[in-house]
Amino acid sequence: MTDLIIPGRVIEQVEMSPEQLLVELAVYLYDKEILSMGKAKALAQLDLITFQKELAKREVYIKYDYEDLLSDLSNLADLEKQGL
Repeated sequence: MTDLIIPGRVIEQVEMSPEQLLVELAVYLYDKEILSMGKAKALAQLDLITFQKELAKREVYIKYDYEDLLSDLSNLADLEKQGL
């Protein structure tokens, strides 16, 4: 895999810092369900809460469906059985 290099003139044209551009790209890829939350926040170089705030600013909702709920409930039941 190769690194993506964006010429400085392009960054100047979009009037964003490289960090802002990474956040925009990460949010877009998360919204399109191309990247998971973990991978998108890593691309944006943000912690989970900060990345979620960036999603909220752009009215991008966290992807959480019925299967996620069932998985979380199963994990909680397993933790309860372990006494945690």
